[in-house]
Amino acid sequence: MGFKMGIVGLPNVGKSTLFNALTKTAAAQAANFPFCTIEPNVGDVGVPDARLDKLAAIAGSKQIIPTRMTFVDIAGLVKGASKGEGLGNQFLANIREVDAIAHVLRCFEDGDVTHVEGRVDPVADAETIETELMLADIESIEKRMQGLVRKVRGGDKEAVQQERLLKDALAVLEDGQPARVVEVAEDDLKAWKMLQLLTTKPVLYVCNVGESESVDGNEHSAKVAEMAASQGNSHVIISAQIEEEISQLEDDEAVMFLEEMGLEEAGLDRLIRAGYELLHLETYFTVGPKEARAWTIKQGTMAPQAAGVIHGDFEKGFIRAETIAYDDYIACNGEQGSKEAGKMRAEGKGYLVKDGDVMHFLFNT
Repeated sequence: MGFKMGIVGLPNVGKSTLFNALTKTAAAQAANFPFCTIEPNVGDVGVPDARLDKLAAIAGSKQIIPTRMTFVDIAGLVKGASKGEGLGNQFLANIREVDAIAHVLRCFEDGDVTHVEGRVDPVADAETIETELMLADIESIEKRMQGLVRKVRGGDKEAVQQERLLKDALAVLEDGQPARVVEVAEDDLKAWKMLQLLTTKPVLYVCNVGESESVDGNEHSAKVAEMAASQGNSHVIISAQIEEEISQLEDDEAVMFLEEMGLEEAGLDRLIRAGYELLHLETYFTVGPKEARAWTIKQGTMAPQAAGVIHGDFEKGFIRAETIAYDDYIACNGEQGSKEAGKMRAEGKGYLVKDGDVMHFLFNT
């Protein structure tokens, strides 16, 4: 399981430059593992994880297969998108399909690049997009509630639950807040997710700064950081220009370039990691001579469900999971050393998988 992140932003904020850097990075990775561009506006990239390389080196794995993350370049957002302006309807359809939104904000000054509103104000830009999503949600809720009237009168339990949740969402939206602020009871979570409201998507603000500001950001990105913190959202500072340059370099050249810029890692790596944290995801590994592979799971996943990410039969016939913590695997120089040191554990159905676990599943066919 990877996850899908939609990249949104007003015109001329660097959204396409960032997406181009991502897709070039993906194309460069294609020699190492399968890569596909489903459509021109979709890029599928490997999630960088230094732990995977270390595990593969110890196990002598012939192939390294990282977990995946899909970026969707969502075009067509302008003021009035909720009413179909620009490519509004297509935009709304695309955004419903993603797990999270990476909202690219212009945090750079450049007289040669015009701003659609004639000024650089990333907080106002963020509000423009949020408003369009909220208006689209309000319209969607009102239509759905009209369609539920007959079922609610007839006492249909699902319809009654849906109507109650839609009313909760509408109340906060009309108060000028996104639907994600609604506190949803555990019994309602499945029905809530089925509503597919746009403003329930978690948001990661991507502050696109100039090259010289890529390390510490600037006053614009500082305002975005403040806004993100107040909303409970995340932010990351990136120079799309730098990312595009890096995407065209060989690995060794890219490392040197980053060092020259005073950066420890590429901004895209930070973006992917921030996306992981935003969606409460973590990684476990399967390691052997054939391949070292990373798998994405939600935090709080039990061992049988983690096994099911590999194959449904693994979950159905789950017996146990032979598990080694990542640090133990490294310290003991692999599986055999971990066994001898008593660091390999047999975990049952109730085991909560931890980030970095190296696992081998036993199951009945």
